[in-house]
Amino acid sequence: MEAQAGYNGAMKQDDFLRGQIEDRIRQASDSYMMTATAFLDPHERAVAEEAAKAPIGREIRRVFTGGYPDAERVVLLCLPDYVGDPAEAENEVLTVIRASVPAGGRKLRHSDYLGSLMGLGIERSVTGDILVRENGADIIVLKEMAAFLLDNYAKAGRSYLTLEEVPLSALIVPEGARELHRDTVASLRLDSVAASAFGLSRAKAQEAIRKGLVYLNSVEELRTDRAVEEGDRIVLRGKGKVRLTAVGGRSRKDRLYIEYETYL
Repeated sequence: MEAQAGYNGAMKQDDFLRGQIEDRIRQASDSYMMTATAFLDPHERAVAEEAAKAPIGREIRRVFTGGYPDAERVVLLCLPDYVGDPAEAENEVLTVIRASVPAGGRKLRHSDYLGSLMGLGIERSVTGDILVRENGADIIVLKEMAAFLLDNYAKAGRSYLTLEEVPLSALIVPEGARELHRDTVASLRLDSVAASAFGLSRAKAQEAIRKGLVYLNSVEELRTDRAVEEGDRIVLRGKGKVRLTAVGGRSRKDRLYIEYETYL
């Protein structure tokens, strides 16, 4: 009963989100002006992608962006045709709060920044990705939240922060540590590659995909037989992220050689 109640609750949330997406598109069409959502997590993006296909009003471009190409959390921009460059619209909606920690202090983790932000009483949907580096972090936020954060966000973990607002063009995307692995798989189906990359049985990988826990190139993927290609990124919630870097020939047992990077 509890599982069914949870499922019904999730369905209602998805239905509510679909309605919000359609409203944003309709507003952009009716008023002939740009509209935007708050930040969407990967599951919400998958729901929004479907909702954004609805033929509502005049033609409105639908663009998902999170401030940089590999963003996990994104907003949907609904753009009339007079908006030539989506980057201009992106800069109207998003900005970056750069947080710096004192020299010699311990390196803060993603959870330190996120926990202290949520401690301010704000919704997670007003902040995007938090890009952590050795001496601080760049936090992508809705532009409307910048002044509030500059005035109120002072501390993460036990470290006091120095804050400044910088444009998206100045965003620092740290190069994460990666580890290269080689294996063989029966095919380039998502369930097969995910099983190899995350150390799962094929059945467990299929179960995770069907539960909506697996994302292919930042989009929730529910099809176990979806083909994976070189360069694709796979995320399994709670397990991490990998990128398929190479596909080779076949082994004597007719299995495909693959290489993939694990993000550490």
